[in-house]
Amino acid sequence: MTSRQLVLEILEHHKGSFVSGERIAGNLGITRAAIWRAIDELRKAGYEIESSTKIGYRLVKRSDQLSAEGIGSLLPPQIILPIHYHETIDSTNREAKRLALEGAPQGTLVVARMQTGGRGRLGRTFYSPPDSGIYMSMILRPEMDSSLALRITGAAAVAVCRAIEQHAEVQATIKWVNDIHIGGLKVCGILTEGISGFESGRIESVVVGIGLNYTIPTGGFPEDLQQIATAVFTNHIPPGITRNRMVATIAERLLEVLDQLGSSRLTEEYRSRSAVIDKDVQVMQGNETYMAHVIDIADDGSLLVRMHDGTERLLGSGEISLRTVT
Repeated sequence: MTSRQLVLEILEHHKGSFVSGERIAGNLGITRAAIWRAIDELRKAGYEIESSTKIGYRLVKRSDQLSAEGIGSLLPPQIILPIHYHETIDSTNREAKRLALEGAPQGTLVVARMQTGGRGRLGRTFYSPPDSGIYMSMILRPEMDSSLALRITGAAAVAVCRAIEQHAEVQATIKWVNDIHIGGLKVCGILTEGISGFESGRIESVVVGIGLNYTIPTGGFPEDLQQIATAVFTNHIPPGITRNRMVATIAERLLEVLDQLGSSRLTEEYRSRSAVIDKDVQVMQGNETYMAHVIDIADDGSLLVRMHDGTERLLGSGEISLRTVT
């Protein structure tokens, strides 16, 4: 780590409190001049750092600059994750898949300030402007075969809902299978991609990509999103609830639901958060479009619907889109 990263790690850990230059120098084994240069670089990068010749340096509590150091400082002591932060990246999922193939461990996080090629399901793009969103991907290495993969997307959706509700006074619901809604508008998309062993047929790693609208972008959403998208915080952001805090909470909740994967409690929570159960929906499946009524969500995460002729059908992820009409 560079001196700048080491100094930022200490300031993030003591965010809102002054830390003396002497203490920082003693902890890191670097000169006071090196500390000053690191502080200067951090300020130029946008960090709000106050200084006093008598008491040292303080990272202002309202400062909301994404960083690996900031995220790591907000994780519980027992959770230590490799975190890769990028100012700009084409896709956090693409980078996480590359790291997974290189053997990166479970929990490895890729986080970006903005994406130039953010992706959603079915080849769609995901609008990823700087500073207003959270774009993150986590590598998971679950002990399961590909037939159970759909459960991971559902579990990730529950994890994001829990994280949102932990920090905002809103109710988050899930539009099957991978969209999170607040007040009927989309606030988050989840893209889950698996890497499986050809011979074993088992999933060797899973990359869970999350794009969350944290605040309304400067200038608002593009015209095609204005009627369908919202953000977690549309007005006031509670003190201390920064993007670093939200990323750390989502990461913690993701690891939490991984331990609960397949449990009846998690399945019931997913059902209780569903925005489509007992609704009429339009199903777009390949070149076919038809109406159906959603009956339930099966234990494996697939959607159980009733057709107009009274027959029932199970729908799997990756082959359909849904549009709630009633």
